[in-house]
Amino acid sequence: MKDITIDYALRATWQAVARMYNEEAKKFDSTMAIGFTLLSVDPKTGTPSTALGPKMGMEATSLSRILKRMEEQGLIERKPNPKDGRGVLIYLTEFGLEKRNDSKNVVLRFDESVKNNISEEKINSFFEVMETINELITEKNIYNNDNLMSDQDSLDSKTD
Repeated sequence: MKDITIDYALRATWQAVARMYNEEAKKFDSTMAIGFTLLSVDPKTGTPSTALGPKMGMEATSLSRILKRMEEQGLIERKPNPKDGRGVLIYLTEFGLEKRNDSKNVVLRFDESVKNNISEEKINSFFEVMETINELITEKNIYNNDNLMSDQDSLDSKTD
């Protein structure tokens, strides 16, 4: 197997997953972004609009466009937050709850398919690796001065 970077493997795999989800979402007249938003809104208590962006790792402007489209499609409704007069809560409509269930089933089917084709041990190792990568990023332990030179040398050897 040719040496590839971890970054490349992550990006290429995520792009393939995103394409797959968007193809599946088309069958429901939706998009992956809308499905992800539906899954991120609490179906019982709603979710503050200001909490959605960070929860989804999305910029406010992108999220605003998605929420506007979802409101136009009758998937969500915005209501003033009774605990914070300045805030808005996002609630799923009955139609939004139906579409949320569709999105949930698509994600669970993908999850089940992967788990049926990969051993539990390998799945556990995958999650350990993802957790470590997230910790390295969160703790800003990747680009500190101590690691920079060795990381560059490692990248050079993989791309030669």
